Amino acid sequence: MAERLNIETDQGDHTPLFLALRAICLASAGLGGAVIFAASLAVTLSVVMRNLGLGGIRGDFELVELACAACASLFLPLCQFNKGHVMVDLFTLWLKPVTQRRFDGVWTMIFAVCWAFLTWRLAMGLLEMHDYGDRTMLLRAPVWWVYLPALLGTGLSAIVAFLQGLPMISTAFRGLEVR
Repeated sequence: MAERLNIETDQGDHTPLFLALRAICLASAGLGGAVIFAASLAVTLSVVMRNLGLGGIRGDFELVELACAACASLFLPLCQFNKGHVMVDLFTLWLKPVTQRRFDGVWTMIFAVCWAFLTWRLAMGLLEMHDYGDRTMLLRAPVWWVYLPALLGTGLSAIVAFLQGLPMISTAFRGLEVR
């Protein structure tokens, strides 16, 4: 019973920033999952229709390509929020916990910079694809649409990593603690 009360207390001690970021990251992953699920249903329906001799859904493979390309990065913010990326601490185990935390903070900030760089390059790619007017072969869907959710996912990952890294590097930012 005491363990249960501690869990409930821990859950209530989160900052509004923590709660907002968690909700946004969950919504991002949920959106990605919903789109991938819809694409899988479309492919299933297309295969069933083909086997019944009704013909399949035109461009079903393009739907899968677009859905996977568009939504893959929507899962990244939740992974970053939960610190689900691989961390190798083999060389830092002997350090004091405070020093380990600072090292983790530096690497988390490097993650934030990398996410921000990817976001910037995706934005440049979106603009190029938009200007070029590239479309898919069968559905004639604009390819630049795929970049919008990718921008959202990588940009949100950069923000989450930045807000996670600051409190780990300096105690002056403990009020921002995301996790």
